[in-house]
Amino acid sequence: MNKMELLTTALEYIESNLSADIKTEDVARACYCSKAALEKLFRNLNHMSVHDYVIRRRMTLAARMLAEKTEMSVLDVALTYGYSTNESFSRTFKKVWDCNPSEFRENPSHFTLFPRLHTPLQRAGENFTRKNVDISELYELFQTRRNCYFVCCDVERLLPINAIAHKAGDMAILEALHRMEQEAGEEDVVFRIGGDEFTLLTNKEESGYAESIAERIRAYNGRPIVYNGMEIPVALHIAVTKLSPEDTKQKEMFDRLLHALWEVKEAEE
Repeated sequence: MNKMELLTTALEYIESNLSADIKTEDVARACYCSKAALEKLFRNLNHMSVHDYVIRRRMTLAARMLAEKTEMSVLDVALTYGYSTNESFSRTFKKVWDCNPSEFRENPSHFTLFPRLHTPLQRAGENFTRKNVDISELYELFQTRRNCYFVCCDVERLLPINAIAHKAGDMAILEALHRMEQEAGEEDVVFRIGGDEFTLLTNKEESGYAESIAERIRAYNGRPIVYNGMEIPVALHIAVTKLSPEDTKQKEMFDRLLHALWEVKEAEE
């Protein structure tokens, strides 16, 4: 099981058991891996522990329930997500949302899918903020944008670039991400689906919108990065696709997106 398969298996297990008393050992067992390996993966990719991720997901769903199901008491919501008292639930809720549940219910207008982690990205001396999401948001986004189009990208001939130097390969991957972010719309999001594969999830159900983004990204093909004074051309394989109703699990969604890229690569190589 590769890292992305391991991660999606872990996320699916967590999503199915958020009302239960989930321990990191339980998630690792479901993924057939060690607790240490799972924790390392979460900290590297999500910048948080498995335990912290579970708490944030619970508090995200609890916040939505508070906002949408006003007939439920705060204690009812607490009990739904495994908290036996208002006090313990409120303490955890405040750590995540910086307000107590009753305050949130009075003014839920700033509610987002997940408390975002804003990570500044640096490239060639410039700073810009990623137009991407923490992977914990993907469950919500896949559902709310079920009929929207994806633009999938993969760096062409990355192995020869890595053969020059791994740092050059990292620069090529960063350049690919930068191109996608440059052409993404305000509501579009970018996330990683593999080692050097990325997807831009649009907020549009029209294929023409996604195709126009793909064309703009494709226009960069051949533009070089510079490593140790050497110009290295970077080009991307690009696929535009959307998910089918049968793709209900996150692993199936990732597999579908990767397959769309594979088809394009087979046709172009």
